[in-house]
Amino acid sequence: MDKQIIAYQGVSGAYSHLACQRVFPDLEAFACEDFQSAILMVERGEAQYAMIPLENSTAGRVEEIYRLLPRTHLQIVAEHFEPVNHCLLALPGVELADIKTVSSHPQALAQCFHHLAKLNIKAVAAVDTALSAKDLAAKNLANKGVSADSHSAIASVLAAELYGLNVVAENFQDVSGNTTRFIVLAKTASSKVYDAEQFYITSLLFSVRNIPAALYKALGGFATNGVNLIKLESYMDGGTMEATHFHIDLAGHPEQTNMVRALSEFDFFAKDVRVLGSYPAHGYRRKNEFVSII
Repeated sequence: MDKQIIAYQGVSGAYSHLACQRVFPDLEAFACEDFQSAILMVERGEAQYAMIPLENSTAGRVEEIYRLLPRTHLQIVAEHFEPVNHCLLALPGVELADIKTVSSHPQALAQCFHHLAKLNIKAVAAVDTALSAKDLAAKNLANKGVSADSHSAIASVLAAELYGLNVVAENFQDVSGNTTRFIVLAKTASSKVYDAEQFYITSLLFSVRNIPAALYKALGGFATNGVNLIKLESYMDGGTMEATHFHIDLAGHPEQTNMVRALSEFDFFAKDVRVLGSYPAHGYRRKNEFVSII
C-alpha cells in the first residue's frame, strides 16, 4: 500500500476526522459511511488504522461499537480523548443576530440546548454535524425549509475550515469538559516492548461460567491483586437473550506481576476470554488521575 491511511466514520470535518488529524497528522484520513466499513478497510489491508469512537462523557457509550468488536479480530493499539468543541457556524457575512435556525446531529443540538434557547434559535435535526456544515456551505437547504441567510450549523472548527464557513461562536456547548474517547484499531498489536515506566490500559472481552456469583468471582482477582478495574460494560451478543458478554478495561499491562496473578484467577471463572489490546494510557487519564501506578 503506497498511501498510509486511517479510516473513520462520517464526512470530512467530523469529530472523528479531527481526531485522526490530532493523532496521525501524517496519515491520509479516509471517510466511510459507517463504522463497519472503516473496520473492513483495516481488515482488508486498505488502511493501517481505524479511528473509532467508543464513548462520550455526556452521551455515554456508542452502542454499535460493542456489537462490532466481538466480530472483528483487529487489535486496539491506542486510545485518544478528544475534547468536543461545538462551534456555531454560518455563511460569511451572517452575524449572530441574524441566525434564526440551526442544523446538527440531535446529540450536538441537545448539548447546546440552553444556548440555543437563550438566543431563540430553532433547532433542526440532521444526520451528522459535519454534513450540516457541508449542506450549509452548499446552500443545500431546500428540504429543511430554512433560509441560508439566517441558518447555521453546529460542527467542529475543522468543518468550518473545510467548507469556508465563519465561526460565529466557539465552545457553544452548555457544559464544558464534554469529551469523546476513541480507540485506534489495527490488524496486529503494537510491536513496542513493554515499558515499566509507562501507564497501560488492557481491554478484555469475556463471558462467565454458569456458576453462582461467577462475575463477582471472576473480577475478585483484580481486587485482591491491586489491579484497578476502570471500566465494565455488559451487553447481549448474537441476537439472543441467553448469554451476557462483558467488556472491561484494566489499569495495567499483562506482563506486570500483579496482572499475571489476577489474570490467572480470572481465567478460572471466565470463558471466551479475548484480549482486545494493551496500549499506552492517554495523557487525559493521568491528568484526571484515572490511572494510578501499579
